[in-house]
Amino acid sequence: MGKPVEHPTALILTWKEYNVMILANENFLKLQASYLFSDIAKRVSAFQKNHPDIAVIKLGIGDVTSPLPPACVEAFHTAIDEMASASTFRGYGPEQGYEFLREAIAAGDYAPRKVTIAPEEIFVSDGAKCDTGNFQELFAQDIRIAIPDPVYPVYVDTNVMAGRTGPFEDGAFTGLVYLPCTPENQYLPALPDEEVDLIYLCFPNNPTGAVADRACLQEWVDYAREHKALILFDAAYEAFIRDPDIPRTIYEIEGAREVAVEFRSFSKTAGFTGTRCAYTVVPKECQIYTSHGEPIDLHALWNRRHCTKFNGVSYPVQRAAEAIYSPGGQQQVKTLINAYMENAARIRTVVTEAGYTCVGGEHSPYIWVHTGTDSWSFFDRLLKEAGVVTTPGVGFGSCGEGHIRISAFNSRENVECAMDRIRPILG
Repeated sequence: MGKPVEHPTALILTWKEYNVMILANENFLKLQASYLFSDIAKRVSAFQKNHPDIAVIKLGIGDVTSPLPPACVEAFHTAIDEMASASTFRGYGPEQGYEFLREAIAAGDYAPRKVTIAPEEIFVSDGAKCDTGNFQELFAQDIRIAIPDPVYPVYVDTNVMAGRTGPFEDGAFTGLVYLPCTPENQYLPALPDEEVDLIYLCFPNNPTGAVADRACLQEWVDYAREHKALILFDAAYEAFIRDPDIPRTIYEIEGAREVAVEFRSFSKTAGFTGTRCAYTVVPKECQIYTSHGEPIDLHALWNRRHCTKFNGVSYPVQRAAEAIYSPGGQQQVKTLINAYMENAARIRTVVTEAGYTCVGGEHSPYIWVHTGTDSWSFFDRLLKEAGVVTTPGVGFGSCGEGHIRISAFNSRENVECAMDRIRPILG
């Protein structure tokens, strides 16, 4: 006789035993409970709900308040009209951006600085935030990353999501090489003591507003060339630089084309925060390497990623961006920037007259104030006692503790009102 047949249910394993389930990317669980600006928004919302009679003035998140330049608006309307006619309608455009905009960028942003950037080295996108966050996808999991502290949160958080860090401990993620930016070093990161592969730099800096001169940037480029590292250089605020001797692009530095990718944006320069247009420059000399040391063309790799995951910026938006480089557009953008920098100068004056030290506001729309007190407590005090929103420095990293960031992006009237409100508190 054969063996007795087991009951069928005895052969059924639970779905947990089979491990058949949709699993999370647990790296997301390492992130802080909320994104900095989301946390600010919640606090401001709660304050407004409880104090509906107080008109809150926002000098926190770096959103612009002035409308688009007239030249951009006119180009926008014209392009929309083209989209309304069968003879001029355009469907999918090139993922890298239309040639007319890429040529305008090369001629308008780089040629005046005696820097040669080919149009095909420019990739138009919907934001520098997206590009700086997405670019890390091209690199191996175990690279060593150097990040200034304080820093724009996107640089850190996207690498956390990708699994390149350990847990968050004592105000920092293990596995990252932090470069402290403090009053003692004028908020300029020093070269790392250990070898790193990827370096994030941002000048004029967000959040501190500090700028780097040629000698400083040359040190970083030389380091990257020596160690076969790559610099991701965020130049989103370059248009606010007042001193012509301060580099507006890292490609003014000898050797930078071999080791640097540059990110720029029209958001702050021309009010495109709600319109979305930016670009990334990837020189054809840039290389990264396989695990066997074989060089890979970084330009080709980013182009492949861009074409796979991005469908391009809309035609009307790109025509509006092109208008920035027209004579009228250039003058209108200059007027916008000058207005914001006048706000920045006013904020610096009030802060310094109250006895606080600060950086930024001279070549940047941000003023980084050294309060010497708990960042969130100072933020809450200005919000609750003055109805003014700033940004707590610790939200940008542990070295940001004891600081707040004040943004000059608002109307002159609102900035004057905000200064009148906070002057008694600062004093």
